[in-house]
Amino acid sequence: MQSIEAYWQNHIDGEWVDGSAGRIDITDPATGEKLAEHALAGADDVDRAVQAAKRVHLSGALSSLRPVERGRMVTAMGRYLLDNIDEIAQVLTLEQGKPLWESHVEIEGAARYFEYYGNQAETVEGRSIPLGANYFDFTVMEPYGVSAQIIPWNYPIEMTARSLSASLATGNTAVIKSPEMTPLSCAYLIKAAEAVGLPAGAVNLICGLGSEAGAALSGHEDVNQIVFTGSVPTGIAIATAAAKNVVPCILELGGKSAAIVHGDADLEAFESDVRWGIYFNAGQVCSAMSRIIVHDSVHGELVSRISSLADSLSVGPGIDRPEFGANMGAMVSDAQRDRACEMVSQAVAAGAKVAAGGRKLNQPGAFMEPTVLTDVTPDMDIANEEVFGPVVSVLKFQDDDEAIEIANGTPYGLVGGVFTADLDRATQSAHRIRAGQIFVNEWYAGGVETPFGGYGKSGYGREKGREALWNYVQTKNIAIKL
Repeated sequence: MQSIEAYWQNHIDGEWVDGSAGRIDITDPATGEKLAEHALAGADDVDRAVQAAKRVHLSGALSSLRPVERGRMVTAMGRYLLDNIDEIAQVLTLEQGKPLWESHVEIEGAARYFEYYGNQAETVEGRSIPLGANYFDFTVMEPYGVSAQIIPWNYPIEMTARSLSASLATGNTAVIKSPEMTPLSCAYLIKAAEAVGLPAGAVNLICGLGSEAGAALSGHEDVNQIVFTGSVPTGIAIATAAAKNVVPCILELGGKSAAIVHGDADLEAFESDVRWGIYFNAGQVCSAMSRIIVHDSVHGELVSRISSLADSLSVGPGIDRPEFGANMGAMVSDAQRDRACEMVSQAVAAGAKVAAGGRKLNQPGAFMEPTVLTDVTPDMDIANEEVFGPVVSVLKFQDDDEAIEIANGTPYGLVGGVFTADLDRATQSAHRIRAGQIFVNEWYAGGVETPFGGYGKSGYGREKGREALWNYVQTKNIAIKL
C-alpha cells in the first residue's frame, strides 16, 4: 500500500496554498486514526478563488475556445483519472471507508462523466427564429461564468466530476469546495486539470467548513451559478444565500426512495438490486433503496431472501477488500454510524423488528451491520427520514393504490422503483410515482446519459444526461434589423 502525504493543500489560481483557517484532521473511518491534515480555507481564501475563476472567465480563455478544443481537454481529464486509478483509489478508500473495489467503480464513473460531457461540448447550439424578411434573429448559449460546486463526502471524486465536467465543457470556470471529511481524492481532479492544460485559475479547489467557506462561497456576489449535493437543511441555506444575489442553483438533496415489489416479481433477481441499492457504499447514497414496499403475498419470502443477503456480507476495512464481492466497508465516521444505529433503535421502540443486523460492530472503526427492518409502518420516523446508512425498511401493501400511496408518502422524490412482470402495471406505476427517476426491474438502471434529479425536498435541477448542460448555460437572443 502506498504512503499517504501527511499534509494536503488547497489549490487557488494555479498554486497549492495553505488555508487562512488553519488545518483540519482527516480520519481513516476504518481505524479511527488520523490519516492526514488538510489546509482549511476561510472566507478570504474563498474570495481569492472566486476572483481567479472570474478573471479566467472574463479573459475568454475557456469560453472563446472552439467547443471541440474544450471537449478534448475535458475528455483527457477522464483519461488522467483512469491512468492513475490505483493511486487515487487507495486514497479514496482510506479517507471515505468504502471497499477498494468500490473506489475503482467510483473513479471509473468519474472518468465516464469527463468522457460524456467532453463529447457533448460541441453539441450545445442555439437556433434561428423566423421574424419575417426584415429580421435575422437567433439565439446563442453562453456560460454563466463562475460555477461554485459544493461537494458531498459520500462520492467526493465522482460528484465533483459530475458537475465539473459539464461546467468546463460549456465554458465555465469553477470553484470547488471539497467535503471536509473526504477532501483528499479531489486533489487528483486538479492534477488532471493541470495535466491537460487548463489555464491557471480555471479550476480552484478549497477545503473548508460549511459554516465558513461554504457560506462565503454560496453568498459570494461574483459567483454566477451554484451546484450543491447534500442535506435538505444545507440546501435550503445555500439557496437562500444564492437568492440574495439572484444566482441560480442546482440542488440534489436527500431521498427516501422506495422499491415497490409486486407478487409476480423475480425475487431472486431482486436480491442483486438490494445488494446494490442499499449496501453499496454502506448505504451512504442519496438514491439508495431505503424502503421496500412489498405485496403481502411474497413478504415472507422476500424478507428471508434479503435477510440472508445482509447476513452474508463481510464487513471490515475497505483497504482489505480489493476484489468485487459480498463485502462492505466502513461508514464515513463514528458519528454517522451512531446516528444510523440510533434510528434503528428508535424504530424498534416504535414497533419495527430487526430481521438482520441492526448493530455496530464490536471493533474499532465506523462499522455497522447490514440491516433489514420489518413490520415498519408508513407513520414511523424510519419510513420517512433519511438514514444514510446500510438500513432497509420493509413495508407491506395489499393493492396497487396502497403501494403508490406509501411510496409517495414522504416529502422526498428522488428515485423510485417498480418490480413486476406486468409491463402495463410497471408503466402505470412509473407515471404515478412522484420522483425524478423511475427504475423498472433494475435498481440504478441507466447511466451518465440519463437525467437525474428530484421532486419535492429532493431538490431541483437535473444532473447527468444532456439536461445537465442547460444548467451551465444561459440563452441570449440576438435580433438584427436587416
